[in-house]
Amino acid sequence: MLMSDFWLYVKLGLEHVLDLGGYDHILFLVALCAAYNFSAWRKLLILVTLFTVGHTLSLLLAHYNIVSVSGAYVEFLIPITILVTAVYNIINARRSRPSDLSVMLFIVTLFFGLIHGFGFARYYGMIKADDSVAPLLEFALGVEIAQIIIVMITLLITFIVQRMLRFSSRDWLLIISSIVIGMTIPMLVDTWPF
Repeated sequence: MLMSDFWLYVKLGLEHVLDLGGYDHILFLVALCAAYNFSAWRKLLILVTLFTVGHTLSLLLAHYNIVSVSGAYVEFLIPITILVTAVYNIINARRSRPSDLSVMLFIVTLFFGLIHGFGFARYYGMIKADDSVAPLLEFALGVEIAQIIIVMITLLITFIVQRMLRFSSRDWLLIISSIVIGMTIPMLVDTWPF
């Protein structure tokens, strides 16, 4: 395999996440990490990596025709994952003691990664060069790098808003989650499959 092929698929993974035209991935990541700050970077890295694992697993299942899922339902489920994550943030922010359901959060994030991966499987099927798994793993590396970039930007904005503008963590979480919900509702309407 040529090094240029390696970078081609890594670049496709980066572009898949960082594409502002398909901002659903970015919205999900913003909602996922809105409740955290730099001190929680390990937990966030695990969450983001689990999301990538789920995303990659569904691409593998679709790539080898093990599982086939209706594109219309997947396109509707993607904004549902974003909405659920943002609503969870709001519910958690309103509690006097936020719950830390780490194991459940990890499982749900992995599952949401599966859903998002099936959303991209059709496109990946059109760009794959062969049945080799290497390009898919290179693509997953690009996805992971892009997700870490989004998380770092979100954490930096969170730091600025909370430290310099003096927003409380609770207020920031409510604001950012409400914005995400507002941006997700039109996606739900546009992808309504029923």
